[in-house]
Amino acid sequence: MVNGRRRAVVYRVTYPNGKIYIGKDMTDNINYFGSADAALIARDFTDEQRKDFTVRRVELWASTTATEQAVNRMEVELIRQWNANHPDIGYNRWPRFDKDRQSASNTCIGGIS
Repeated sequence: MVNGRRRAVVYRVTYPNGKIYIGKDMTDNINYFGSADAALIARDFTDEQRKDFTVRRVELWASTTATEQAVNRMEVELIRQWNANHPDIGYNRWPRFDKDRQSASNTCIGGIS
């Protein structure tokens, strides 16, 4: 909370393989890393790689005044902007990746910029 107001954030989680997940948190919980499909992520890492695993969470956008609808729109906008729903780039499976909608200007492969 900031000045007694709820703080909503949209964040990017980057995994050791460079793939990303973009999510939202309406409570600004510093310990929340999203609800990406754990089985999907686990397939990308060997047992050995899973022994020492570091992820990074970066806040992309925050607001103390946005409605839940506005936060949802921002999350979708940033998923599309970062192509986090492209199976080669990220772990978001919604909104469904549409290669025709993919921005030709977005060359942010692996979510690292």
